[in-house]
Amino acid sequence: MRGRAEGGWWGVVIDAPEPCTLAAFYAEVLGWQVVGDDPDHAVVAAPSGVAYLSVQRSPDHEPPVWPAEPGRQQRQVHLDVEVVDLEDAVSDALRLGARLAAHQPQPSRRVLLDPVGHPFCFYRDG
Repeated sequence: MRGRAEGGWWGVVIDAPEPCTLAAFYAEVLGWQVVGDDPDHAVVAAPSGVAYLSVQRSPDHEPPVWPAEPGRQQRQVHLDVEVVDLEDAVSDALRLGARLAAHQPQPSRRVLLDPVGHPFCFYRDG
Protein backbone atom coordinates (compact mmCIF):
# COMPACT_ATOMS: atom_id res chain seq x y z
CA MET A 1 0.00 0.00 0.00
CA ARG A 2 1.46 3.37 -1.00
CA GLY A 3 1.77 5.92 1.80
CA ARG A 4 1.72 3.29 4.52
CA ALA A 5 3.80 4.05 7.62
CA GLU A 6 5.77 0.81 7.35
CA GLY A 7 8.86 1.16 9.47
CA GLY A 8 8.15 4.86 10.02
CA TRP A 9 6.55 7.04 12.62
CA TRP A 10 2.82 7.43 13.18
CA GLY A 11 1.08 9.70 15.61
CA VAL A 12 -1.79 11.80 16.75
CA VAL A 13 -1.88 15.60 16.83
CA ILE A 14 -4.03 17.48 19.35
CA ASP A 15 -4.55 21.18 19.99
CA ALA A 16 -3.81 23.18 23.13
CA PRO A 17 -3.21 26.79 24.10
CA GLU A 18 0.25 25.88 25.54
CA PRO A 19 1.78 22.90 23.67
CA CYS A 20 4.82 22.42 25.91
CA THR A 21 2.74 22.26 29.08
CA LEU A 22 0.35 19.66 27.68
CA ALA A 23 3.21 17.65 26.15
CA ALA A 24 4.91 17.51 29.57
CA PHE A 25 1.64 16.27 31.11
CA TYR A 26 1.30 13.44 28.56
CA ALA A 27 5.00 12.53 28.84
CA GLU A 28 4.42 11.88 32.55
CA VAL A 29 1.07 10.10 32.06
CA LEU A 30 2.36 7.83 29.30
CA GLY A 31 5.94 7.37 30.50
CA TRP A 32 7.18 8.74 27.19
CA GLN A 33 9.74 11.45 26.44
CA VAL A 34 9.33 15.00 25.15
CA VAL A 35 11.50 15.10 22.01
CA GLY A 36 10.52 18.48 20.60
CA ASP A 37 9.22 21.53 22.39
CA ASP A 38 9.02 24.86 20.66
CA PRO A 39 6.26 27.27 21.73
CA ASP A 40 3.99 26.35 18.79
CA HIS A 41 4.53 22.60 18.62
CA ALA A 42 5.67 19.92 21.05
CA VAL A 43 6.18 16.19 20.52
CA VAL A 44 6.09 13.26 22.97
CA ALA A 45 7.60 10.03 21.63
CA ALA A 46 6.99 6.43 22.61
CA PRO A 47 9.99 4.43 23.81
CA SER A 48 9.49 2.12 20.82
CA GLY A 49 10.38 5.02 18.55
CA VAL A 50 7.46 4.47 16.18
CA ALA A 51 4.58 6.43 17.74
CA TYR A 52 4.18 9.97 18.94
CA LEU A 53 1.71 12.43 20.37
CA SER A 54 2.09 15.92 18.99
CA VAL A 55 0.56 19.04 20.51
CA GLN A 56 0.11 22.11 18.35
CA ARG A 57 -0.68 25.63 19.51
CA SER A 58 -4.31 26.67 19.25
CA PRO A 59 -4.84 29.86 21.24
CA ASP A 60 -8.62 29.60 20.78
CA HIS A 61 -8.85 25.93 21.81
CA GLU A 62 -12.40 25.08 22.88
CA PRO A 63 -12.47 21.98 25.13
CA PRO A 64 -14.99 19.31 24.13
CA VAL A 65 -17.92 18.44 26.34
CA TRP A 66 -18.06 14.95 27.85
CA PRO A 67 -20.51 13.36 27.50
CA ALA A 68 -21.58 14.99 24.27
CA GLU A 69 -24.29 17.62 24.31
CA PRO A 70 -26.13 18.94 21.23
CA GLY A 71 -24.83 22.31 20.10
CA ARG A 72 -21.61 22.10 22.17
CA GLN A 73 -18.05 21.34 21.09
CA GLN A 74 -17.82 17.58 20.41
CA ARG A 75 -14.75 15.46 21.05
CA GLN A 76 -13.06 14.49 17.83
CA VAL A 77 -10.52 12.04 19.17
CA HIS A 78 -9.55 10.58 22.51
CA LEU A 79 -6.68 8.45 23.72
CA ASP A 80 -7.15 5.00 25.26
CA VAL A 81 -4.33 3.85 27.52
CA GLU A 82 -4.18 0.33 28.96
CA VAL A 83 -2.83 0.34 32.51
CA VAL A 84 -1.78 -2.30 35.03
CA ASP A 85 -3.54 -0.70 38.02
CA LEU A 86 -6.53 1.47 37.15
CA GLU A 87 -6.80 3.33 40.46
CA ASP A 88 -3.05 4.04 40.66
CA ALA A 89 -3.03 5.39 37.10
CA VAL A 90 -6.01 7.63 37.84
CA SER A 91 -4.42 8.89 41.04
CA ASP A 92 -1.17 9.73 39.22
CA ALA A 93 -3.01 11.54 36.40
CA LEU A 94 -5.06 13.57 38.89
CA ARG A 95 -1.86 14.57 40.68
CA LEU A 96 -0.46 15.76 37.33
CA GLY A 97 -3.48 17.97 36.61
CA ALA A 98 -6.11 15.73 34.99
CA ARG A 99 -9.73 15.82 36.15
CA LEU A 100 -12.01 12.82 36.54
CA ALA A 101 -15.01 13.13 34.21
CA ALA A 102 -18.40 13.10 35.91
CA HIS A 103 -19.74 10.53 33.42
CA GLN A 104 -18.10 7.09 33.71
CA PRO A 105 -19.72 4.69 31.20
CA GLN A 106 -17.93 1.45 32.16
CA PRO A 107 -16.57 0.04 35.43
CA SER A 108 -13.34 -1.19 33.81
CA ARG A 109 -12.49 2.29 32.42
CA ARG A 110 -11.97 5.75 33.78
CA VAL A 111 -12.60 8.77 31.62
CA LEU A 112 -10.40 11.71 32.53
CA LEU A 113 -9.95 15.18 31.09
CA ASP A 114 -6.43 16.43 30.49
CA PRO A 115 -5.46 19.91 31.74
CA VAL A 116 -7.01 21.61 28.67
CA GLY A 117 -10.13 19.41 28.54
CA HIS A 118 -9.34 16.62 26.05
CA PRO A 119 -10.97 13.37 27.22
CA PHE A 120 -8.75 10.30 27.56
CA CYS A 121 -9.39 6.86 29.02
CA PHE A 122 -7.46 4.50 31.20
CA TYR A 123 -8.63 0.92 31.00
CA ARG A 124 -7.77 -2.44 32.42
CA ASP A 125 -8.27 -5.28 29.95
CA GLY A 126 -9.69 -8.56 31.18
